Amino acid sequence: MQFDSRNTTETAILRYKEGLGMFAEKMPELVDRYHSFTEECFKDGALTQKEKQLIALGISLHAQDEYCIMYHIKGCLDQGCSEQEILEAVGVTSAFGGGAAMSQAVTLVQDCIQELNQLKQ
Repeated sequence: MQFDSRNTTETAILRYKEGLGMFAEKMPELVDRYHSFTEECFKDGALTQKEKQLIALGISLHAQDEYCIMYHIKGCLDQGCSEQEILEAVGVTSAFGGGAAMSQAVTLVQDCIQELNQLKQ
């Protein structure tokens, strides 16, 4: 798979998906069950998919999981979240998670939003 070195967010998400594909070849049942579980978790219910993506982003920030941060920022944008909604979710996470969440917010979150929005243009 060829990556676009001009967009680090897209490259990281593609690398994750490629790695997951290789892992799925070795552990197909585990990956299939994991996907089934996460698909069920992110279905609309009492909470919308948009709300669930914002929650997932907050948890990803708190956990300092860069791949999940990027993946869920993309999920937030795909579900129609505005930049302001994403940044407010980051604020709530920062209030809970302190400096570690804020450091990701002022770097990775803003870079991802900018890069992923450029892809839409």
